[in-house]
Amino acid sequence: MLDQAALDILFNAARSHRDWKDATVGEDQLRAVYDLLKMAPTSANCSPGRFVFVASAEAKEKLRPCLIPGNVDKTMAAPVTAIIGYDMDFHERLPDLYPFADARAWFTGNDALIEETAFRNGTLQGAYLMIACRALGLDCGPMSGFDNAKVDAAFFDGTPYRSNFLCNIGHGDGSALEPRAPRLDFDTVCRVL
Repeated sequence: MLDQAALDILFNAARSHRDWKDATVGEDQLRAVYDLLKMAPTSANCSPGRFVFVASAEAKEKLRPCLIPGNVDKTMAAPVTAIIGYDMDFHERLPDLYPFADARAWFTGNDALIEETAFRNGTLQGAYLMIACRALGLDCGPMSGFDNAKVDAAFFDGTPYRSNFLCNIGHGDGSALEPRAPRLDFDTVCRVL
């Protein structure tokens, strides 16, 4: 079991950041994040998550018109913005990723199952990305508030990838955080049967 300090880093003390310190996030750090998140489970190891790490000034300007006004400043200030997407052709890789059965056949011709599986498991992989970032000393600011069609046209054109959500990554400025919002308790949202 992880000790309390590790649990605090991953969950209890972790916050969604909007303000960022002037510290870069290098490609080596992003590779380390991916190397952790890829080890977490997806159904039949389908691994549909696709990630674009928007770090350069040119790429940030390409992202700018896709954002709602309230997300522009924090995104432009973040060292990196991850576009968390999912691959609608993920099942084509299943012969390699899940060689224990003909898993590709489960999906071929079933667009509804492809969409559902890609979105669900790509979302899981986006959550794993945030946990991996926190585990490696980075802060996150996940968000909606953008035009998916514009992001897809700007960053995924010509691919079977679709955007899901964005996550700013860097070293957060904790001095700008507001008090943590309340959470629902176990008895409100859980049942043990």
